[in-house]
Amino acid sequence: MLKLTRRSWLQATGVSSLAGSLVAGTRLAGQGAGVARHPAHDAHVMGTVGRISADGFTPSTFLRSWNFSDLAPEERAKFYRETPRPDGTLLREYEIFATDREIEIAPGVFFPAWTYNGQVPGPTIRATEGDRVRVTFQNLGTHPHSIHFHGWHPPSMDGALAGQEVEPGETFVYEFDADPFGVHLYHCHTVPLKRHIHKGLYGAFIVDPRASSGSRPPADELVMVMNAFDTTFDAENEVYAVNTVANAYLHDPIRVAVGRLVRIYLVNLTEFDPVNSFHLHGMFFDVYRTGTSLTSSERTDTLMLCQGERAILETTFRYPGDFMFHAHQTEFAELGWMGLFRAEEPRRDT
Repeated sequence: MLKLTRRSWLQATGVSSLAGSLVAGTRLAGQGAGVARHPAHDAHVMGTVGRISADGFTPSTFLRSWNFSDLAPEERAKFYRETPRPDGTLLREYEIFATDREIEIAPGVFFPAWTYNGQVPGPTIRATEGDRVRVTFQNLGTHPHSIHFHGWHPPSMDGALAGQEVEPGETFVYEFDADPFGVHLYHCHTVPLKRHIHKGLYGAFIVDPRASSGSRPPADELVMVMNAFDTTFDAENEVYAVNTVANAYLHDPIRVAVGRLVRIYLVNLTEFDPVNSFHLHGMFFDVYRTGTSLTSSERTDTLMLCQGERAILETTFRYPGDFMFHAHQTEFAELGWMGLFRAEEPRRDT
């Protein structure tokens, strides 16, 4: 079997791009994909060609889904329920399971992942500050796993201490109050941590402020998890993305409306690299680090985050057209971490 390192992928066909390497791979490292060339520069590779197969997970659907909102009502009820409580908060109940599954991370490029509910990232969990969160976790995988939530909770709910691993075939119930408000994450905390995270066991956990804490203005809300994949298992990533699929938003740009506030819940869960970054072309955004304040901490066009760091970004598109976004580590961008926002004028009834 041909083994391709990140460096050899970048050097394939003499160009610096993930796509340029895909013509030489095996199933794990790129069977069945091609290259796309810039019309003005035949030697310049722009990215992967084609679409991933329909397997129930698409990056465009994941962007705007939380609490299993992407599922039909009868299917959703199997994984998510909410019950009002006397104090006005909700009991939110989730069914989360770990399972081994091969996922497609670029057209024709497959990765043997460990997943929550069969997808990477796992389903986005969203609650309001003070809600009771109850997660029934079943380990259907072949290794011990757990769920560690960022935020306030008792030590017995941490999922990281000795003896808190959930063995294959076993079930554990995590229960705690959602606190503090902000954008958080959850992930497996079973050792070795780097293996369980890079294999795909992570997701976003959003907590909205209760009315007494204030509120955020209405916006078009998007969940973006920065991640990467070590396809050769040499502790060096070969594929980078936001929401798993390389260059997904180049082929299917994120549609937003000119003049409407856009809110991005950005989480970095990249393993094997100390930092990842988000850069937006042609405009700036306000940053709310960890989302635990309603006051912006900075205005910029580039944000650096280490693993586990996250932020809420808010911006409004002034002009119509395509706006590029990508990691400002150029190598990451060339290996799949690049996309487009497509800003369109709001539709007017005629």
